[in-house]
Amino acid sequence: MKENIKTEIASSIRVKEMIADTQIANIEAAAKAIIASLKRGGKVLVFGNGGSAADSQHFVAELVGRFKKEREAFGAIALSVNTSTLTAIANDYGYEATFARQVEALGKIGDIAFGISTSGNSRNVIVAIKKARELGLITIGLLGCNGGNIKKECDISIIAESNDTPHVQESHIMIIHIICGLIDEI
Repeated sequence: MKENIKTEIASSIRVKEMIADTQIANIEAAAKAIIASLKRGGKVLVFGNGGSAADSQHFVAELVGRFKKEREAFGAIALSVNTSTLTAIANDYGYEATFARQVEALGKIGDIAFGISTSGNSRNVIVAIKKARELGLITIGLLGCNGGNIKKECDISIIAESNDTPHVQESHIMIIHIICGLIDEI
């Protein structure tokens, strides 16, 4: 059992080391884009499915509440929290439209659309990112695996290159916390 624990920890560390080697510029670019949007009075729309939905809610809580420093509240909305909206959109337009319709309703030019997908291929995230680009939002993907189909649709893609979903999710939370820390500094 101890060897299994050590193996899992080592595997998680390898994913994070890969991020440190390849994704620093993308993390910095994402933080700068978010900061610029917030300074202009913009907001961050965050969305994902399953664990990524929970991560989107966590990210928004850090922006609207506070991360480490007392500061003003920032405009951020997790698009996965309103079950009435989600089920109405899914019923009327199909599940693939759940986030895109909300982006259409809430997003304005210069806002941030921040899609999270551990596979990089979540269809409703892709559709929302495409809608966001069409509307003039800045699009950021926080992705896993090789970035999948979402990476080519985003202005900025941050990729935790691993097929191990739990390690991708751990890395995504780390990246979210790094971005929140960078925002706190400005």
